[in-house]
Amino acid sequence: MKIGIYGQFYHPNAAEYIGQLLEILDQRNVEVLIEEDFLKLIHSNKTIEKDYDHFSAFDELDNSFDLFFCIGGDGTILKSINYIRNLNIPIVGINTGRLGFLATIQKEQIDSTIDEILEMKFSVSPRSVLTMETNPKTFDPIFQQIALNEIAVSRKNTTSMITVDTWLDDQYLTSYWADGLIISTPTGSTGYSLSCGGPVITPDADSLVITPIAPHNLNARPLVIKDHTTIKLKVSGRGNEHLVSMDSRIATLENDTEIIIKKAPYTINFVELREDSFLNTLRKKLLWGEDKRN
Repeated sequence: MKIGIYGQFYHPNAAEYIGQLLEILDQRNVEVLIEEDFLKLIHSNKTIEKDYDHFSAFDELDNSFDLFFCIGGDGTILKSINYIRNLNIPIVGINTGRLGFLATIQKEQIDSTIDEILEMKFSVSPRSVLTMETNPKTFDPIFQQIALNEIAVSRKNTTSMITVDTWLDDQYLTSYWADGLIISTPTGSTGYSLSCGGPVITPDADSLVITPIAPHNLNARPLVIKDHTTIKLKVSGRGNEHLVSMDSRIATLENDTEIIIKKAPYTINFVELREDSFLNTLRKKLLWGEDKRN
């Protein structure tokens, strides 16, 4: 078996669990490759002395990997997908951060769940992702990547609202007068979109949601659309530039640049243990059904 491991930050309280995971994998004779910067953090914190092969870019991975472990929080998973892309390697999210909506396996569960995972006794939850192009084209590397949660446009260096002209499959929808606009996948529906009043969408729904950010036209509401829709945006406003983000990555675009958003022709696959279904996660992480009055 061959496994890749990725992390961004090194939480002091997670050291023993990272060491525990690596020791278990070593005992099981698993071939392990660790992302280069994360490996440096592991060695600098003296979590484990053994040296490992490493990778640093998407093109250093291939279909020979059986699993891809992400150690951290949801932000770590959002960045990790650019190592996976269309390789169909299942992602195992181990939460050493805070909420852990995507990284559902708690660090304290490593010992009790690792055998189940290594024996491939799990289901796979495929998640749709978004791609983006611009016209005119830009050479910013952000536009060569994908978004698992959302793509959003927002104002820059101004308190004034922006106008976001929006087309669906080349048919004009409306012009949002707002602080910005979010195009969210079902996975991202529990993130930024939710905080702006968007609906929760189950991961297996073939949908996207368009959610305005603080719209001034008060009749503008979140809109759920089919995920094979091509979305075109064009931003205008008092400034000459606006911001565009893909999950946690952000870049600047000139106003009137066309932004074309589509669903990628592949999915990102998450390892899902029986007790970590999406509905269970809703109840545990978003406290659905809990009421202090009861």
